[in-house]
Amino acid sequence: MPNTQNISSFFATNYPLNREGIEEVIAAFEVKRIPQNTILLQEGAQENTLRFLNKGTIREFYVSGEKEININFFTSPQFITDFSSFIHDSKTKKNQESLSELEVLVLGKEKFNNFSKKHSCGRSFIEAAFLKILKHQELLEYNRITKPPAELYKTLQIHKADWLQKIPQYHIASYLGITPETLSRIRKRIS
Repeated sequence: MPNTQNISSFFATNYPLNREGIEEVIAAFEVKRIPQNTILLQEGAQENTLRFLNKGTIREFYVSGEKEININFFTSPQFITDFSSFIHDSKTKKNQESLSELEVLVLGKEKFNNFSKKHSCGRSFIEAAFLKILKHQELLEYNRITKPPAELYKTLQIHKADWLQKIPQYHIASYLGITPETLSRIRKRIS
């Protein structure tokens, strides 16, 4: 039986209004252990699994030519599904890789769709998830365009300190759109 405490807390905190059927949905998730340096999601694939990170660290990135550009990291219990691909049956543009050993709770799309037909919690969850993603993307885009790398790094120190502890600095540099050497200079200046 998978440890569902994190996902139960996640739903209670982030989606408290619609509880109908949520325990049944949570009980259907299966645990999957994934080794470090494993690709979980690859550009061009279709997302057919609802995935919840229970433990571990993941990087999300795009590939442009030969270059990988980090766009997000996941370090705390949360959904790591590409919801756009999952809902629209489209191919993803994202890649995800485990930066540590992972424990992921998974639920296949067919099971999720059956729950969504049976209970309104599935539909309201997807709607709320999309709104959160849009808000996050808008803030990320705004920050990357309007703030210099040093200010972005300070924001990470305040709001994402766990990233700075768990994620290699060259990945943080890629996320900030700078070289590892520039990041090193910023860190020395700020310290």
